[in-house]
Amino acid sequence: MSAHQWRRCDGGHQPPATSQQVGTSAGRPVDIGLLLHQPWFAGEANGSDHWVVVLDVDDERVLFHDPDGFPFATLPIGAFAAAWNSQLVECAGPFTMRSEFRRVRRVDVPAALRSSLPTAQRWLAGGGQDERPAPRGALGAGAAVERLAAHVPAGLDDRTRGHLAGFAVRVGARRLSDASLWLAEVGAPDAAEIAGPQARLLGSVQYSLVAGAAQAAAATLQQLAATYDDLCDAVAAACGT
Repeated sequence: MSAHQWRRCDGGHQPPATSQQVGTSAGRPVDIGLLLHQPWFAGEANGSDHWVVVLDVDDERVLFHDPDGFPFATLPIGAFAAAWNSQLVECAGPFTMRSEFRRVRRVDVPAALRSSLPTAQRWLAGGGQDERPAPRGALGAGAAVERLAAHVPAGLDDRTRGHLAGFAVRVGARRLSDASLWLAEVGAPDAAEIAGPQARLLGSVQYSLVAGAAQAAAATLQQLAATYDDLCDAVAAACGT
């Protein structure tokens, strides 16, 4: 595993003027709803951020790797720029990109994961990536899942339901499963024993959402919400705090 530095460019409201400015191997956030090569999207912005790696740009098209299963995808420049310029993506401004990646050192994987535990504990508790005060209204993980569970029985809007059923549940379950494995590897067995069952709980919500079984989905999410305080405490203990 390697640690890298990179150059970040915030383009504001104008894309880079030339293909040379875009460069190759540049990561950037785009609105996944506007990625027209994906057959399951209708070309409508939905605010779901997605990162792709641009390989080449010419006068007509952009060549890029899409980690959602589309290697060497292409889009006309105008279509790619529309996705890149989305005003709904909250993680970065329009025409933001990262480029000029440079390895600065090699990092042992378990050591890197252990060093990330304090950040994980802050996120679980409702904080941010660093030690600055959390934004007003920020919720810890358990409170956030509990709030979601309370909304499910009344009916979710199409965008929220689609995001959960098409992306968030499966990705969340996979990440919790991965977390369980690696928490055990880095000396946090108590946290690992909590994250494993969490993955199974969240994964079981998938069918309920797709089938429209709102009460079942809400009940499982409530079960899941109740486990997050224990996970936060276990991660904090692993950090020695």
